[in-house]
Amino acid sequence: MASAAALAAAPPRTPDSSPPADAADSSDVIGPAPSESGAESGASGYFDRPADEILYDIWQAELFKAGDTEVRLSQLVIAILVAVIGIWISRRITVGVRNRLILMKRIDRNAASAIQKVLFYLLAILVVMIALPIAGIPVTTFTVLGGALAIGVGFGAQTLFNNLISGIIIMTEQPIRLGDIVEVGSNHGRIEEIGNRCTRLRRFDGVDVLIPNSHFLENDVVNWTLFDNEIRCAVEVGVAYGSPTRLVEKLINQAVQEQELVDKSKDIVVLFIDFGNDALSFRTTFWTSLERPLDRLRLESEVRFRIDELFKENDITIAFPQRDVHLDSSRPLEVRVLSGGDDSQHAAAVPDPASTT
Repeated sequence: MASAAALAAAPPRTPDSSPPADAADSSDVIGPAPSESGAESGASGYFDRPADEILYDIWQAELFKAGDTEVRLSQLVIAILVAVIGIWISRRITVGVRNRLILMKRIDRNAASAIQKVLFYLLAILVVMIALPIAGIPVTTFTVLGGALAIGVGFGAQTLFNNLISGIIIMTEQPIRLGDIVEVGSNHGRIEEIGNRCTRLRRFDGVDVLIPNSHFLENDVVNWTLFDNEIRCAVEVGVAYGSPTRLVEKLINQAVQEQELVDKSKDIVVLFIDFGNDALSFRTTFWTSLERPLDRLRLESEVRFRIDELFKENDITIAFPQRDVHLDSSRPLEVRVLSGGDDSQHAAAVPDPASTT
């Protein structure tokens, strides 16, 4: 009776009511395995989302970590744009400063170029320091990497940095300037460009030579126009022994005086320098303004042409190398004449002194 009453008191089971837990567990165990296409459906479900959500996930994707900071794609792209735009603006600013200084005529073109380059480097470093935090890269990270980076770069790019620093020194101290005529080793020409790493020299034969900037600080360099364009020229000539030396001096001085490019405000010197083996040697020195690379050579050539003309007009001979041949006559030379191809017939051209006494 009691069990029947309890059964009657239990609520009736509806069709929608859930089965007992044990039944559910047993159905999970003995039921069929899940389909293998579940993973594929999950992946396809990712790309089934709206395009803006997918692009946002890519934009915010984590690329790497700088210390404890995550660097995302969005931060890196924005930092690169800031760096590129900042460097472009820095270049425009520095070029404007250089042109302004040149127009004001307070400093020369070389000093203005040096100021431009130094100012550009400083602004570029500032732009990079601003861009790094935008990318999420703390500047303190480079304090750790700085030592290792400095060692690696120091060995690998020592020459590059040497030339770079030398270029800044050249543009600051100006031992050479744009337009200077210099002699570097076997190269003789005009400075056309002073770059960050090397200097371009245009030789007199039209060949451009790239010379590392450090070469100008570590080696001897002849700068013909360092302080001014005035240079001294020299011409030497030798005349035959017996020539009137005072007349030679006068004619050489006349040949130099007739040249328009000679600076008449400075002394023209004619010197009788030596009794040479073959000639009486004279040398004249004079000054000119070196405006073009070949001015000195052309002027010296014109002086030689005129000296030759004046010497011919006054019957003065320009000496040339001579050699005297002396024969030893202490012993007569025996000369034999072959006649008719017969070697047995000989004639003594010079008799023996002993036989004639």
